[in-house]
Amino acid sequence: MSEESESVSVPEVRGVTPDRLLHTGGNDEPTAEDLVLASGRDLTPESLKWAERRLSEEGRSAMDKRLP
Repeated sequence: MSEESESVSVPEVRGVTPDRLLHTGGNDEPTAEDLVLASGRDLTPESLKWAERRLSEEGRSAMDKRLP
């Protein structure tokens, strides 16, 4: 009988994040907060208004454009 852990270990990665660890949450609709954070901005009333406009104009692609 093996004494291996059932958890999946992820090797420590330095520098670029491997594609297999990246995801966009493709099954969920992004929120204004998601878009603000993905764009590297601070959560402020102004940035949330900006994100709401982007999402209404561009839909899901607004998030996809800002992710690697």
